[in-house]
Amino acid sequence: MRALPDSLGVRLPIVAAPMAGGPTTVALAASVAAAGGLPFLAAGYKTPDAVADEIRRLEAVGSPFGVNVFVPSGPDADGAAFRAYAAELQPEADAHGVPLNPVPVADDDFWHEKLDMLTRHPVPVVSFTFGLPRAAEIAALRRAGSVVLASVTTPSEAVAAREAGADGLVVQGPDAGGHSATFDAERALDEIGTAELVGRVRAAIDLPVIAAGGVDGPAAVATLLAAGAEAVAVGTLLLRTDEAGTSATHRAALADPRFDRTVITHAFTGRPARGLHNGFIARHEATAPFGYPAIHHLTRDLRRAAAQAGDPDRVHLWAGTGYRSAPTGPAGDVIRWLATDLDR
Repeated sequence: MRALPDSLGVRLPIVAAPMAGGPTTVALAASVAAAGGLPFLAAGYKTPDAVADEIRRLEAVGSPFGVNVFVPSGPDADGAAFRAYAAELQPEADAHGVPLNPVPVADDDFWHEKLDMLTRHPVPVVSFTFGLPRAAEIAALRRAGSVVLASVTTPSEAVAAREAGADGLVVQGPDAGGHSATFDAERALDEIGTAELVGRVRAAIDLPVIAAGGVDGPAAVATLLAAGAEAVAVGTLLLRTDEAGTSATHRAALADPRFDRTVITHAFTGRPARGLHNGFIARHEATAPFGYPAIHHLTRDLRRAAAQAGDPDRVHLWAGTGYRSAPTGPAGDVIRWLATDLDR
């Protein structure tokens, strides 16, 4: 299947990556669709009813789109390490008057309910992050009429996705902003460019590929397509656009010269993610335990309070390596800009 967006009736091989936690909005997705790209809604951290409402609103636009779902993943938080980390972080929370719960909270992000909803009310594309559904679950979505994509970070994960029945892949390099899609949260991420990773995956299996990670402009899009991707996903470059739900604190940090690099951290959520290096990471990365979503729940209220207070040193500032190129203005303009080097 050549050029996954084309097969869905999408004009440009540009995909708006799902950005859970606020940045992805229906307005952002609609703007991307109007410009000829393929937008994704982010189902992570939302109830099934909230996701269904966003789907209905985006369906009214009349363009293809996808929905991304988090696969329940570990590892479970170690109780003693969790309690020690909660105690370590309490002074950070005290700065904003936020109590921290020393008891780990676990949930599956409404996994079964979301799968049931998407099977009964199919959308053009469903993608998965953090792991793989069971083969039977993928088959059910495909029977309902959805194209099913698996997010992978290694050739071996790509092989597993093919064996589970995925129609295509989102190949995510470590330069991507936000959470890594790695199946193994405790694995050290390989230092590899996205183009090279795409090449390795394409050498291992023959499935359509959407490349993600490190996109900072039209030249990067052209490079990834030349490496064998059918389309290119962008997220960080949309964070400052008019339609994004990115917090004011996050927006400002992306353009603030004080934040001069991105790093991989698990200090905020217990799962590796790339973001701007800030004080919280400097103080706690070395002692942070793994354990998603327990660590995510532990720090959530602190992060929300910090964002609302304009405190960029105590909030996750997810960003890929191309963050300095993130423009302001309409999201559709970003999509059209990224396609300027393409011979279409």
